[in-house]
Amino acid sequence: MLSGLDPSGGAGIQADIQAVTALGCHPLPVLTCLTVQDTTNVYGAEPVDAELVRRQLACVAADAPIHAIKTGALGNAAIVDVLVDFLGQQPGIPVITDPVIKAAGGGDLADEELIEAMKQRLFPLAEMITPNGIELTMLGDSPNPEEAARRLLEGGCKSVLATGGHGTGEHIINTLFNHAPKPLTWEIERVGGEYHGTGCTLAAAIAAGRAGGLSQRAAISQAQNFVNRAILHALDVGKGQPVPDRGIPWEH
Repeated sequence: MLSGLDPSGGAGIQADIQAVTALGCHPLPVLTCLTVQDTTNVYGAEPVDAELVRRQLACVAADAPIHAIKTGALGNAAIVDVLVDFLGQQPGIPVITDPVIKAAGGGDLADEELIEAMKQRLFPLAEMITPNGIELTMLGDSPNPEEAARRLLEGGCKSVLATGGHGTGEHIINTLFNHAPKPLTWEIERVGGEYHGTGCTLAAAIAAGRAGGLSQRAAISQAQNFVNRAILHALDVGKGQPVPDRGIPWEH
C-alpha cells in the first residue's frame, strides 16, 4: 500500500494498515507524503522523495510476495511515475486506487500535475478506482456521476466505484461502473454524518479482499460491511469528524 501519513490517525496509511490487518492480511506500507492534518481538515502536505519510494518498493518486493496493491494520496507526479514503473514489473496484481484529491474539509492533497499523472498513467493500470462524489466530478469533468464515470472509462479506467459516503440521503449507495451494460450498486443505511477516513478504509478493505482471493464483487461487499461496522463503533478522536473504529474484531 502507498498512502500518506495522517497524524490524527483517522485516514491515510494508518487507516490502510488497520483495515488490512483486521481483514486478515499483512500490510506492506510505503509512505508517499507527510501531512499537517487533524480530524477537521488538511493544512499542508509534503511528498516523500520519489527515489526513496522507488527503493522501498524494490526492497519490499524482493523480500515478500505481494497479492494486491492499494494507493491513496500519492504526493506528486514523480511518485506516480515510480509506481507506474513498479507496476510494470508486477503483472497481474490487483491495484485498487483511491484517487485522493481533497480532504473532506476542503484541503488539497493533489495539484493539477498529480491529477493528470494519475489519470493518464496510473488509472489505466488499476483494476478499480474508488472516487467519492467530489473526486468523481473533478476527474470525470462532469457533475453527473454516470457521465463522469463514462468519461473515465473511455480514458482507460477498467472500473470506477463511485462511493456515496460524502453524499446525503438515508442510504449510502456505492455504484460500480465498468464496461458491462448496467452498473452494479451496493446500498447500506447512512449512520450520522461524515466520518474521517472512510474512503481510505473502503479501498484498503477491497484490496485486502482481493489479496485474499475474493472476486471483485465479493471484495466490495465485504469492504462495505467492514466500513459500516467500523462506523457504527466510530471514535470521537478530535473536534472534527468521528473516526471509524477499524480495530474492532471482525468475523470472516
